[in-house]
Amino acid sequence: MYILQESLFSFEELLKMQSKERLPIFFSSLDLRPYAKELRSRSPRGADGHCRQGILRALLAAPLEGIATLTALHHRLSTDLRFRYQCGLSLDREAPSISTLSRVFADITKKELAKRLFEDLVAHLRQEGVLDGSHVAIDSTAIRAYERKQPKRKSEQTGNANWGAKLDSFGNKITWFGYKLHLAVDTKSELPLALEVTPAHVNDGEKAPGLIEQVASRTAPRFFMLDAGYDQLKVYEAARNVKAQAIIPLNLRREKEPPAGMLSNGTPCCSMGYAMTYWGADGDILKFRCPHATGKVDCPLGMAACSSSNYGMVVKVDVKEDLRRYCHPHRDTKRWKALYNERTSVERCNARLKCSLTADALHVRGIEKVTTHLYLNAIVLLASAVAASRLAKAVA
Repeated sequence: MYILQESLFSFEELLKMQSKERLPIFFSSLDLRPYAKELRSRSPRGADGHCRQGILRALLAAPLEGIATLTALHHRLSTDLRFRYQCGLSLDREAPSISTLSRVFADITKKELAKRLFEDLVAHLRQEGVLDGSHVAIDSTAIRAYERKQPKRKSEQTGNANWGAKLDSFGNKITWFGYKLHLAVDTKSELPLALEVTPAHVNDGEKAPGLIEQVASRTAPRFFMLDAGYDQLKVYEAARNVKAQAIIPLNLRREKEPPAGMLSNGTPCCSMGYAMTYWGADGDILKFRCPHATGKVDCPLGMAACSSSNYGMVVKVDVKEDLRRYCHPHRDTKRWKALYNERTSVERCNARLKCSLTADALHVRGIEKVTTHLYLNAIVLLASAVAASRLAKAVA
């Protein structure tokens, strides 16, 4: 479940409902009038057009109903009067044509209304306490393009779909032609906080600082969890700049020899070469004690070789000396591992977008329209959470 425990249903349970029950619950959470107002024609000439709020509702209902194309959406509106009525469209005239749906979609893209609605829902959920935002997971996922494949050099000139490659969990190289969805997710609710779409060849680490800044402008994050592909100094610096800590495994493929007297994970070694024991932190200062004094090893020289104190030798390290290597909490401790395990929340969010909704079923071309398509899918998750929150309060 990604909804808080007091909610009446999870997103998965919402999907199991019949359409006639699901859509009223979903639409009850959305006031689309301010956004639909901007889609109305300003011209006094011509016949009255279809209700723009109804078309916007239909475009948002499409991912929830598994409708991936405007052609399929037009067919559903034409043949399912209940669906058309629930979207708020008139029953005494024909359903909006494919060209009308396409024009409204293009207008939403041009005016960035989907992005604005997404940001407004994030702010609302933050106020309602559904979104916490203190622990955030960031990752990217492949989105295959609905475009003609081109050589990489030519694709880079368009700024749209391009070739990307990555290793799967089994170490196999996967290539695709399309885009990347870079997503920041609240680990507690598993809801998206920010997203960005790029051509598939863009490196993950290039987009992480921007996502971190976006999240920090809306919430007060303390930790950002990312995989080893984001192990770049600028990512740690971006988290530090918003008073947060990046939790990232070291990418040892890039690792040279660690500093003298230091393990790769930032743990100092004593004079006998044993890893010292992490003993907490005071602000940015990490404290390490003699491993013999803490009972971790049985040193043949005891404590006397390193210190005359019965407390044993102590080494203090300032995190600011190397933001990548040093971390608070210290890397590989139980607390660090527990935080990193929260990163799976972004994988589950990506799975909902791609498997339960239509994020990976593109039928639009160009990065601007693809971005709108993905925002609409993300809005479905947020709106479902708003609906669940309101129902929970209604029965409380």
